Amino acid sequence: MSIYSPDPYREWLRGRLSEELGVREAELTIQAAVQRRGWPAVRALGPRDVVAVLQDVYEKMRERVGDGRADKWLEVTTVNLARFAETVPVPSAGSTETGPPSPPPVRWGRRAHDLPLLLARAHAEIAERSLGAIRSSADMSTLERAAEWDVQATHAEVRRWETEDQLTRMRSDHARIEVADQVATAAAQAQVLRLSVRELEEAARSGQAVTAQLAHGRLMASQTEAFLSTFTPLISMADADTPLPAVDTDLDSVRYALGVPLHPNVLRARHTLNYAQWQAGPSGDASPGVLAAQHELHLAEEEAREQLETTLEAARKHQRAYQQLALKATGLEQRAARLSAAGGDGLSLARIRLEWRQTRTAARVQAHRFTEATRFLEGLISEG
Repeated sequence: MSIYSPDPYREWLRGRLSEELGVREAELTIQAAVQRRGWPAVRALGPRDVVAVLQDVYEKMRERVGDGRADKWLEVTTVNLARFAETVPVPSAGSTETGPPSPPPVRWGRRAHDLPLLLARAHAEIAERSLGAIRSSADMSTLERAAEWDVQATHAEVRRWETEDQLTRMRSDHARIEVADQVATAAAQAQVLRLSVRELEEAARSGQAVTAQLAHGRLMASQTEAFLSTFTPLISMADADTPLPAVDTDLDSVRYALGVPLHPNVLRARHTLNYAQWQAGPSGDASPGVLAAQHELHLAEEEAREQLETTLEAARKHQRAYQQLALKATGLEQRAARLSAAGGDGLSLARIRLEWRQTRTAARVQAHRFTEATRFLEGLISEG
């Protein structure tokens, strides 16, 4: 039997909401959130679940007390939740098996990057079985807290490597589409060059001194055609016309405030600290092992904070760049439509369409980098 609450985050949330809403409405709010999202009624809540409920309450508070007070409440509550997450691991059911952990052998993958994920899953299974064995033993009950942190840390490591695997596939898909974009841009450029050469040839026949420009135009046209003859068979031009991905994620969301305490390296360092405290016994925090573990935890938190802030800032830059480029691409598309409807000359229309392709290609690159950055963040800061 665990000496800790089986659902500590639900109890924390209930207590926090009771201060604002009263005990009854707090409980009803939690039940409504659980039912609306389809969560199992008996499942213990985690930090991300709590954030979701807090955001529900925040929307209600904005209507009742105004944006200012609601914003302040959400900010203070989220900071308190982050501090709580630093001291209380996400609840784990543990393994139902008793006895020492003995995970079955894993099947090795065919690719080198499969191995870290398989290893992480094996460690997670070992941690789950260890927690189950500790909970079933009165002699080891004082080790339960450290074992719970171990479970959370190993699960975070699994998500880290699962994210790496997903990012590998995502980057491959992105590269395929980006190449298609470049080929489509080259095709638009080839059209501009063909029309430009034709215009220069007419100018040369009329006696204008355009020999150098004409030679350069023909050279560029032949090089572009050579590029297209090589790459067009390798891609699907339909990929270049796929809609741009959405980049509307709110990067200022309060959920990112939980990034540091849920980072895999921080969770591993916190497990090490809890284990060191268990080993120290009566010596407590004064023992050298505990002091060293506290120092390592501090370093892990600083490194995690720097990594998360750097990734968030990169995502923000990609998001801003995308929004500017997407707006420009829309304007160019509208210009091309107006010129075509007005019967404009072919070379001017081809130039606008080339600029539209170039702008759209650049926008997609920014959208892809944004998507990769946010997916990387999700793999680091999600508890499940």
